[in-house]
Amino acid sequence: MGKLYVVGIGPGEGRTLTGAARAALDASELLCGYTGYVELVKPLCPDKPVYTTGMTGELARCRYCLEQAAAGRTLALVCSGDAGVYGMAGPVLELKPEYPEAEVEIIPGVTAALSGAALLGAPLGHDFCVISLSDRLTDWETIERRLRLAARGDFALCLYNPASRGRPEHLRRAAEILLEEKSPDTVCGLVRNIGRVGESLRILRLDELRDAEADMFSTVFIGTSTTREILGRMVTPRGYRPCTS
Repeated sequence: MGKLYVVGIGPGEGRTLTGAARAALDASELLCGYTGYVELVKPLCPDKPVYTTGMTGELARCRYCLEQAAAGRTLALVCSGDAGVYGMAGPVLELKPEYPEAEVEIIPGVTAALSGAALLGAPLGHDFCVISLSDRLTDWETIERRLRLAARGDFALCLYNPASRGRPEHLRRAAEILLEEKSPDTVCGLVRNIGRVGESLRILRLDELRDAEADMFSTVFIGTSTTREILGRMVTPRGYRPCTS
């Protein structure tokens, strides 16, 4: 029987790849995925054949992988970050009933919310929400409602896909929505190219976030009413003791 590993590769750099992810890549005879993600792990498995597709080819890619597993091959479908967080685990499992012969195993990875938080300090030390600002698959009205409700609940927020060439104003719009509920001096963080060449981070206020430059390689963190900047780190206290700056 074949097997499909759906593998979260984290940022795609070797030191943040989990042991389980590396073992799945080593066990696979074929690497599949979005072209850019496969390129990230190809140096770790230089002799393995690959099957890649571009953006918008996700369902075709999942079907191909399930077909190959059903035919008896062992392969890995790689996803940036975690396979189940805006990744391919969901589509694969939705299609799985059509391929009963294919065994599927989901391999977790270090998603940007966690790797970015580690760079900033501890911005997600208490309850938090993760929201994508991409309206390619979710309408903006839904995104806006979720932003407002998360802000009203005083959750820490992690924003994926904050801006792109096709939607350069989405981060500004999100910041303006959050400012309706949160203080302008709320501590925020912006990280880019996590675990890759050109990695950078910045701590700023929510009112400054409106004009911050971001792209698809950026992840944004918005603190709670108790989040503080401490010695250059963003910290959301869990409540064990008072958080001082």
